[in-house]
Amino acid sequence: MENNLVIVESPAKAKTIKCFLGKEFQVKSSYGHIRDLAKKGFGIDIENDFEPNYEISPDKKKITAELKKLSKQAKNIWLASDEDREGEAIAWHLSEVLKLPEKKTKRIVFHEITKTAINNAIKNPRGIDYNLVNAQQARRVLDRLVGFNLSPLLWKKIKPSLSAGRVQSVAVRLIVEKEREFSSCVPDSAYRIYAEFLNPEQQQVNAEYALKPKTKAEAKQILTHADTSSFKITDIQVKPGKKSPAPPFITSTLQQEASRKLGLSVSRTMQVAQKLYEAGHITYMRTDSVNLSNLALHTAKQVIEKEYGKDYVKTRKYKSKIKGAQEAHEAIRPTYIDKSVAGSGAQEKKLYDLIRKRTIASQMTNASIEKTQVKIDGSKMDAHFSAFGEVIIFPGFLKAYNVSGEDNQETTKGVLPVLKIGETLSMNDIKAFEHFSSMPARYSEASLVKKMEDLGIGRPSTYAPTISTIQQRGYVEKGKGEYKTREVETLQLDNGNLIEQKKTENYGNDKGKLKPTSLGMVVNDFLMKHFKEILDYQFTAKVEKQFDEIAAGNLQWPTMIHDFYDPFIKHFKEVEGKKTKRWERELGKDPKSRKIVKAKIGKYGPYVQLGNSDDDKKPEFASLNKGQNIEDITLDEALELFKLPRKLGKYEGSDIIIGVGRYGPYIRYDNNFFSLKNNDDPYTISKDRAVELIKEGKEKNKKKEIKSFPEDKNIKILKGRYGPYISYKKKNYRIPKGKKPENMSYDECMQIVNKKQTKSRK
Repeated sequence: MENNLVIVESPAKAKTIKCFLGKEFQVKSSYGHIRDLAKKGFGIDIENDFEPNYEISPDKKKITAELKKLSKQAKNIWLASDEDREGEAIAWHLSEVLKLPEKKTKRIVFHEITKTAINNAIKNPRGIDYNLVNAQQARRVLDRLVGFNLSPLLWKKIKPSLSAGRVQSVAVRLIVEKEREFSSCVPDSAYRIYAEFLNPEQQQVNAEYALKPKTKAEAKQILTHADTSSFKITDIQVKPGKKSPAPPFITSTLQQEASRKLGLSVSRTMQVAQKLYEAGHITYMRTDSVNLSNLALHTAKQVIEKEYGKDYVKTRKYKSKIKGAQEAHEAIRPTYIDKSVAGSGAQEKKLYDLIRKRTIASQMTNASIEKTQVKIDGSKMDAHFSAFGEVIIFPGFLKAYNVSGEDNQETTKGVLPVLKIGETLSMNDIKAFEHFSSMPARYSEASLVKKMEDLGIGRPSTYAPTISTIQQRGYVEKGKGEYKTREVETLQLDNGNLIEQKKTENYGNDKGKLKPTSLGMVVNDFLMKHFKEILDYQFTAKVEKQFDEIAAGNLQWPTMIHDFYDPFIKHFKEVEGKKTKRWERELGKDPKSRKIVKAKIGKYGPYVQLGNSDDDKKPEFASLNKGQNIEDITLDEALELFKLPRKLGKYEGSDIIIGVGRYGPYIRYDNNFFSLKNNDDPYTISKDRAVELIKEGKEKNKKKEIKSFPEDKNIKILKGRYGPYISYKKKNYRIPKGKKPENMSYDECMQIVNKKQTKSRK
């Protein structure tokens, strides 16, 4: 008889927990939150101390009814949702909606899904922590008040279907400011001079000159002087050093390291970590504590002794530097540290390996290093050359894990031969490279998380959803590998002759970097102009601290909301009442027509407009090209856009038209579209090149085609990425299982098309 009902928030977690409990326990999933703020209106009674109005989500009504029935039959109900604020709120919502009697309702928490942890939780139940619930309610209510007021204002002042959020808008601000810093940066150039010396034993010593000349003439002079100089070692300094391991992972550091080492996005890291947690392989993955339990410390010690030896053990207890960190919780670690492999797929296994190595390394000895610096003087030189070497005397934790790059077992880096003060060196080679100062680095997802953490913006549970949201909203996009090029000079001495070379260098590669879109910049500027206090970094961090105070029971959440909302709504109404035009930027006048050219934001994104609606002729419109930004597009660049679409003439009786669309430059020919290649310019492409691309595209389409029908040329059966499908009038239709595409008739295809169209209309 199942006398006990355990409710968790995910089916995977339910499956794992069921393995550890006896037959008298039934484990069910609520599939996350079963209710949320009502969508109609604000979902908040502002006049009644911001009382939330919750409603059961339509897709949760069935599971709610089932849980109600099961809870009435059970003697004990165990609410086993996650241990953070979100989990506490889920438990509270369940108790409210299911009307669970207090006497038979028990709240249990655990930060790892193991038999020991589950049994300990069952032995030590508690009630619902209403302080944690209130902190989560405060966050939800405040975010709703900000979003539901600011979003419609953006629709009115900029364009429909926009949204604003307390944390997401601050994240966009960070990215916009970084992009402007990047765009306004003018790199300085200087020459770096490297020489290769040989000691009397003909062993190589690489060194760099201390001065970095600004001009080519100065660099030439240094190389000329070096050619006629004699060199000797004037100083050698050997210093012992050490490297210490990093603490075990918290949410933000896991996201950063998984991005660097495994190439995972922040949201993907959390998805994979969630699977590992729910399968019982790692502890809870949303944490800001670097603490490890005594059991974990003991197990780590045993594993290190077995795998590396006693000399590698150094037990450490880390303390979090983050204010308000939940030290009672644990860092992210394997539930069984002695288990070397875990996870069901490649990504799970790799992430588990990363977590395990980091945990083990945190309990290992420091790496002992010997650093050597050699000073080399030249008889005719104004400054000295420096050579550096580093030897790892004892690898310590580096045997298991290296934070800065890929794991390696190397014990040397830039090793120098045995050298003596006063020893003469001969110069074998010398070069001067023109070097430009670094551009400000755009944020990656991982570095944005670190910045938000440093500023105190958001918490472990909010980083991934925030970064996903700003990309989904179209405010931010990931760079696809675009870069700029520049010429750099190299000078080299070869048998007394100075050789000058020029080469092209790529810089500013945006691959995987977060960049604001035109829309993101416009929305950010509007909010910064009218609601600067909402986007203020210190204000956002202060709000997070207030949520922590509510969670600790030191602050009443309606008081906190009142303090924010009363001045905010007063200012909001002032901004709302002001008459303002939709956003636009005047670029100047077209020299030919003398019409005004403007940059604007429209329903489908940024565009330029030639002329006004009250002119004799209707205005012309053109979309911005990929990589162009509404903020810095010039008049000349805008006028170029009006040259498209361009006709290149006819080929086999049909017009060839070049245009730019939502997915980039294209050729339109005979009602078909063919993409231009990366190196094809839509403004200069020739007719011959266009014909070449049309032929290539047609050939590609033929290979895709499985079957066509004489009854209607619009319908075809094509090969797709995920298998064969029906294409009809630019729409695709799935072929049912069991049907052989090559044997299908025209009537069968039309039946599938008509059935889908009828379904869609319903």
